Amino acid sequence: MNNKYIDLINQTFDFPQEEFKVDNSKNLHFHDIDMMKLVEEYGTPLKFTYLPKISENIQKAKEMFKRTMRKHKYKGKYHYCYCTKSSHFKHVLDEALTNDIHIETSSAFDINIVENLKKEGKITDKTYILCNGFKRDEYISNIQKLINNGHKNCIPIIDNYEEIGLLTNGVRRKMNIGIRIASEEEPKFEFYTSRLGIGYKNIVDFYRREIKENNKVNLKMLHFFINTGIKDNAYYWNELNKCLKVYINLKRICPSLDSLNIGGGFPIKNSLAFDYDYEYMIDEIISQIQNACEEAEVQIPHIFTEFGSYTVGESGGAIYKVLYQKKQNDRENWNMINSSFITTLPDSWAINKRFILLPLNRWNDVYERVLLGGLTCDSDDYYNSEQHINAVYLPTYKEDKPLYLGFFNTGAYQESIGGYGGLQHCLIPQPKHIIISKNNEQKLEFKVFKEKQTAKDFLKILGYE
Repeated sequence: MNNKYIDLINQTFDFPQEEFKVDNSKNLHFHDIDMMKLVEEYGTPLKFTYLPKISENIQKAKEMFKRTMRKHKYKGKYHYCYCTKSSHFKHVLDEALTNDIHIETSSAFDINIVENLKKEGKITDKTYILCNGFKRDEYISNIQKLINNGHKNCIPIIDNYEEIGLLTNGVRRKMNIGIRIASEEEPKFEFYTSRLGIGYKNIVDFYRREIKENNKVNLKMLHFFINTGIKDNAYYWNELNKCLKVYINLKRICPSLDSLNIGGGFPIKNSLAFDYDYEYMIDEIISQIQNACEEAEVQIPHIFTEFGSYTVGESGGAIYKVLYQKKQNDRENWNMINSSFITTLPDSWAINKRFILLPLNRWNDVYERVLLGGLTCDSDDYYNSEQHINAVYLPTYKEDKPLYLGFFNTGAYQESIGGYGGLQHCLIPQPKHIIISKNNEQKLEFKVFKEKQTAKDFLKILGYE
C-alpha cells in the first residue's frame, strides 16, 4: 500500500520542487539546506531567514519586467520598490538594497531607517523614497527633513486633502508628490471604498484646486493600490482600467505627471500546488497600460511596483517539534508543538492565512490526519488545514521517534505583527532566530540573530526588574 507520507506528497504534487526535496534518509532539504541538521545545531523552536531568496525574487521580477517592456517596445522605465512594512529588519534591507532597488515607507520611523541606511551608504539621494500612509506630525516632519537635506527623489504620496498643506509648510524647496487612488474594495469586503487615498472621481478636481497653481509641489506620480494584490480576475482588471482613465485625464492637464505606481504586490507560494503565471500578469499589465495611453495619445508612464511579501516572504521559515499527541475524541488527534502560533505565526490565526507546512523528517513513515495545537491556553492557538486541502496530514506520531515540522515562506509581517522581542501571549517566548546567507564562494553561512527570549526579558518589560 502507498500509505507513507512521501507517497502522499508524490501522488498529490509535482515533487521534488525547486526549493524542496528529500534526501536518501527521507529528511527535508530547503534550498539545499538540510533542515534536520539545522535542528541538531540550533534546536527548536526556531525561526530562520534565508537571505539569498530575497535577491533571487527581486532579480526575477526585474528581469521579467525588462523582457516584457522590450517585447512591447515600452519606452518608460521600471523601478522596483520594497515595502519596508513587510519586514523592517536590517539584514532584510541590506540584502534587498544590493539589487539596486528603491523603498516605500508607511510611517514616521521608516524615515529614521532611511537616514540610517544613507549614513551607511546603502542608499543615496538618487534612491526613490515613496512615502505612503496617513501622515501626521512626526511623519510629516521626518519627510520634510529628508527633502530639506537634499533627497530630491523623496516622493510623498498624498493620502488626503490636508497633506499638501502640512507638507509644504516646512519644506524649503519644490517637491515632487504623488496621489494615491482610493480604489473600490472587492465586493465581499466589509467596506465599499478603501479608507486610503482620494476617490477616482475627485482626483482631477483636487489637482486643479490644490496642485496646478501651487509653486511648492510638482505632481509626478499616480499611485494605484489593490489590497488583495495583483490577481488575474475581473475585479483587478476593472480597477486597473479605472486607474488608467484617471492617469490619462490627469496627464492631459498635468505635463509633470510621468509615473504610475502599481501597488498591491505579487502573491507568494503558499502551497506545493501554487500556480501563478507572473510572466503573463506582467505582460498583460504592461500591454494594457501601453494600449490605453497610445489610444488616448498621451505619453506612457514610468512604472513603479511595490513588492513587500513577494520580496521577503519566501525567505522565512519556522521550525517546531511535536511534543505530544492528545486524543480528544474518536476523530481528533492534537499534535502539540513546542511554541505558539499566536506568538510566531500570528497571521495563521488572525486572518486564517496558510503557509507551506512540511515535516522535516520521517517521510518514509505512515501518515495520519491531525490538528496542530500551540502552547497557549487560547482556543484560537491552532492550525488545522493547508492551503490546498481542509486538513493536515503528517507522519504518524510516535513517542520514541520525534517529529519536526517546518512552516515555510513566513518571512513577511509575522515578526512585526507578533511583536518581535516584546510581550507574547501567555508569555510564550519568541524562538531563536538565525540568518542564513552565502559568502563570496557561495557557501552557506549561519548566524544567530537573536537568542530565544528568557524569563528575565519578560520580567524587565513587565516592570518586575
